[in-house]
Amino acid sequence: MHVRHLLLIAILALTAACSSNEVVDENLSETELYQQAQTDLDSRSYTSAVSKLKALESRYPFGRYAEQAQLELIYAYYKNVEPEAARSAAERFIRLHPQHPNVDYAYYLKGLAAFDQDRGLLARFLPLDMTKRDPGAARDSYNEFAQLTSRYPTSRYAPDAKQRMIYLRNLLAAYEIHVAHYYLTRQAYVAAANRGRYVVENFQETPAVGDGLAVMTEAYQRLTLDELAATSLETLKLNYPDHPSLVDGQFVPREEELDSRSWLAKATLGLIESDTPLPPGETRASQDVIRQYEDAEEQIPDELKSPQQEATETQKGRSWFSYLTFGLFD
Repeated sequence: MHVRHLLLIAILALTAACSSNEVVDENLSETELYQQAQTDLDSRSYTSAVSKLKALESRYPFGRYAEQAQLELIYAYYKNVEPEAARSAAERFIRLHPQHPNVDYAYYLKGLAAFDQDRGLLARFLPLDMTKRDPGAARDSYNEFAQLTSRYPTSRYAPDAKQRMIYLRNLLAAYEIHVAHYYLTRQAYVAAANRGRYVVENFQETPAVGDGLAVMTEAYQRLTLDELAATSLETLKLNYPDHPSLVDGQFVPREEELDSRSWLAKATLGLIESDTPLPPGETRASQDVIRQYEDAEEQIPDELKSPQQEATETQKGRSWFSYLTFGLFD
């Protein structure tokens, strides 16, 4: 079934590409061009309508239908699934006619074009999770609708814009949670905790707030920040007692802690460890720095060493290699 849909999409795209080179009669008057464009819009021939509206605007830039043609060109682009062109046309109209009585419609169409930009033809037929996609267009759409509702709160398009803003806000919050869980799987616990806190602080009243608290709890537990983990867990229990991460009142981490041992250590069940476990607060980088310092200290010539250094080295025991070879290679 999906193959049929994809074939239909390809045919429609080819048809649109072939019909986009329509030549508009140069002898048509302004009124005739506008009427034909209206007929194309009514019959959903949006490619043809775009051609006629563009011709009307270029041939009669100061005519009686010029401003209306610019406004309807935004709509034609939007219906013709050309979101970038629709947004560009809307920006141009807003810039040229900021006091136009229907400029709120341009703001609304600009937000709609960004809203549908991620929801292309493939997303309409394939089961895609919108919360896992790049949120750039969703963020742009939210900002456009926010401008509309703040500048024109009594606009006829404001109620619909507000409803779409709620959906977009939930979408953006869910995307942040997906990123946070990715950081958990990569053991980037500080980044995961920051993402969870960002959701809690900036996306209140969205379903993702509970997930943000769960991410914070799990990340802080991995970082052994017990006080922060306890605070996050207490807030989670108080506000979201039915959250999936709480089982019988106990927190259950979503991501299992990965085994960071080498493949050799795993294959030999720990009998052969390639790297000894790090002490608390130390990293491989800090150990490398200490090792480099010790190597440099050993290479200092004897005549440059102070008596205190020589006494310190004398107190050090022989290496395991010296013991193994009975001192023959010291």
